[in-house]
Order: sequence, then C-alpha cells, then structure tokens
Amino acid sequence: MPLPGFDRMSADNALLTLVEELEQDRSLDEPGHLRQRIEALDELDTYLPHGQPIGATLHHRARAIYAELESVNFRLYEAIRRDIQHGAGGRSLVDWIPDWPDGNGAANFINRRGYDYLDELISGVLQFEEPSAEALQVEPEMVAYQPTPARHIFDLIRRTALTERDSLIDLGSGLGHVPLMTSICTSASCTGLELEPSYVDCARKSARSLNLTNVRFIQGDARAADFSDGTVFYLYTPFSGTILRDVLNSLRQEAVTREIRICTFGPCTQVVAEEQWLSATGALETDKIAIFRSRA
Repeated sequence: MPLPGFDRMSADNALLTLVEELEQDRSLDEPGHLRQRIEALDELDTYLPHGQPIGATLHHRARAIYAELESVNFRLYEAIRRDIQHGAGGRSLVDWIPDWPDGNGAANFINRRGYDYLDELISGVLQFEEPSAEALQVEPEMVAYQPTPARHIFDLIRRTALTERDSLIDLGSGLGHVPLMTSICTSASCTGLELEPSYVDCARKSARSLNLTNVRFIQGDARAADFSDGTVFYLYTPFSGTILRDVLNSLRQEAVTREIRICTFGPCTQVVAEEQWLSATGALETDKIAIFRSRA
C-alpha cells in the first residue's frame, strides 16, 4: 500500500532529474569528494522506492549509480585501512578535518548537530561487525549506547594533544570509536571500558584487523575499574545518578596523587562541572566536548 500522501509520479520525476545530474557529474568519482558522495547516496535513498513501483529502466540507472558511488567509498576506506595497518593512518584520517590541527576554521563544522559524512567514513574504516542480538540487562541509571559523532572525537584529539605519556580511558566505550580513533591518531595508550560483552568483542576485532597495538578493551563495570594508569578519562554520559557519583568519587581519589583530565559529552557535563575538585578548560558549550582538569 502506498504511504499516505505519497506521490510516486513526483518522486519518479525527482529521481530522474537526480539520476541525470549524477550521471553527468564525474567529479564524484574523485576520492576526496566523500561528503558529496554521501549526500548523493542519501538523496538516492530518499527517492528510491520502498515497496513502491518504479520504471525498470530508471530503477536500473539509479541502482547503477548507487553501486558506483559505494564502490568509490569502499576503495577509499580500504586505502585508509591499509595506511592504518602500516602505522600511517593518523594522517589519512585527520586530512578530512577542516584546518587541522589549529582548528581556527573548524568551529562551524564542530558545532553541527547529529551525525555526518565523517561518521560514514569512520564506520567504513573501522568496519565493525554486527554485535550479537543478546545484550545484558542494564541498571536503570545506565544510559543506552550512542557513538560519539566523529567530528567531536577529532576535536577531542586535537584539544587534548595526547602524547606517549598519556593514557586515555573511555568509560562506557561501546563499540570503541573513541579509543580506536585516538590510538590511530596519537601515540597515547588507549583503553575502552564497556559492560556489554558483545560490544567489547566487536571493538577488539576491529583493533586486531587494523593491527593496533596501543589500544585495549576491557569488559567490566566502571565502578570496579582500575583507573591508576589513566591520565585522561572520557565519558559520553554512559550513566547517571548514583553510578556517576560513584565513578566521580573514584576519579577524585585518583586526582589526589596526580593531575588528570576528564572529558565529557552530553548531559553528564553539567554534573561534572559542579565538582569542586575540577576546573573547566575554556567555556562550556552545548553540543561540544568539555574538558576539565583536576585542581592541584
């Protein structure tokens, strides 16, 4: 049954116009035009029918373009993966960030909302396997997993300027986007701590496939974790309430012996900002990672 208000003829006309434009635009074959290819694929997805009739010829032309654009992206992802496997992946990734490393022209880029073409790039490079359907029953104060948008991870890497003396620990690392990308782009040691075993398994497989030796993933509860090696801790609001309070208390004990940094994204930022033993680095901005330092 057609969707309410669905106008197949208008959609076919729009799809025909789009197909003709894309068939003429050979610039999309250039590897550097990833954003434009992602946008074209999204447009094709919008107009290609979902259970609705479409002319066979138009359908074939649209699918051929779709397959060609995906093929270009696949070759790009594989080239970056080879660079990473040979220890040169950091440059291949950060080349996609506007004005890296100074970031002076990237403010508008960072302040966007939601996910974008960089997330498609990272997904294509990290190539996560689908996690198993079985999942742990989590406590009410544990927040459903969402990956940190890639542009914010790059912003985190730029602003923290991690070195080989640093150890980043991601609390509630999910599939491992932050530790994996940080291990690729820096010389820091990186750890992902995640309660869900299937996510940990996927992250470990991705790390092995990329020959990453400075990242590890631990399955466990953050309340019982060993933070003694960490210098930088990242939280994308993985939990709230008493769990967050317990973890912050543990981190405060670590800060007694050394300076640490805590980086936050999402609603937990406001809770962390109220901690008297922490000082924010710069102004706190909505939809941007906040960085806090422990006070001496």
